[in-house]
Amino acid sequence: MKSISIRKIYRLTSLLSVLLILNSCATNPYSKTNRVYIKQTKAFAKELRISPEEEIDKNPDIKYGENWVGTTNFNLRRPNYVVLHHTAQDSVEQTLNTFVTPERQVSAHYVIGHDGEVYHMLNDYYRAWHGGVGSWGTTTDLNSTSIGIELDNDGFEEFSEAQIESLIAVLKMLKEKYKIPAQNVIGHADIAPSRKVDPSIFFPWKRLAEEGFGIWYTEEVVENLQMESEFFNTDKQLLLMQTNPPGRKLPFLDRLLFPNIVPSDFNYEDALKIIGYDTSNLTSAIQAFELHFIQKDVNGVLSDHDLKVLYNLYKKSF
Repeated sequence: MKSISIRKIYRLTSLLSVLLILNSCATNPYSKTNRVYIKQTKAFAKELRISPEEEIDKNPDIKYGENWVGTTNFNLRRPNYVVLHHTAQDSVEQTLNTFVTPERQVSAHYVIGHDGEVYHMLNDYYRAWHGGVGSWGTTTDLNSTSIGIELDNDGFEEFSEAQIESLIAVLKMLKEKYKIPAQNVIGHADIAPSRKVDPSIFFPWKRLAEEGFGIWYTEEVVENLQMESEFFNTDKQLLLMQTNPPGRKLPFLDRLLFPNIVPSDFNYEDALKIIGYDTSNLTSAIQAFELHFIQKDVNGVLSDHDLKVLYNLYKKSF
């Protein structure tokens, strides 16, 4: 039996490697963009390995100390918010392709399909391009402080049970891993009320809050609330008639005695700000609030019921 030459073994090995690569590409249509991802992460890792000492010679105008001193007390910056979106596209495949197309300049950390399948597209510590221009409270760059989760939904349909179950599982993992406060799970429309409406009126914010993600009002409390004008149009006004002629505002002390009243001078704009909304366009801020907490009659006008909900959330914010 003739022995196989080293050259033939090398050729066979090379052929096998090529076949394995081709097979990998055939089974994963995103192999090419995955290689780009790995290349970019290596570039970032190389940049992170540069110590401040190496920067000294590059900045001759700065008067550095005689010796470089590197601190021992540091770690990676962690995300502090989760921003939820709906994709507004035709399929999860279309969304995935959008997020691997450089010209689109948009991405998210997670995409969750209608069937509940989860695509973790970006390391949580990296900055995804999902929020755009917007703010929440005093935070004006949500991309730098948040994790973006996209839900496969065109904005005109219910979210599937499998999708919401997967979302809750991902949120539980993120909350445990990064200690993200419950109130910091918000929607794209919340941070960009003048531009966005996702994740739509169909999103189950109440259910998420019951699972510990996001905030919600106490329905029993809201049902028992009265507007101050309502209060003075009932028999209860007899309790205050001697000290409060009709038309007079409820005094501070009496507001303490009757906590189930929304004062006539309740400043709803300040309340929206305290929750987190940017009120520079007040109508848009009200619409975003209605989209999240009322989920009907999203018209930028606060009804008495809307004001009661807002008042309850405002009181919870302290």
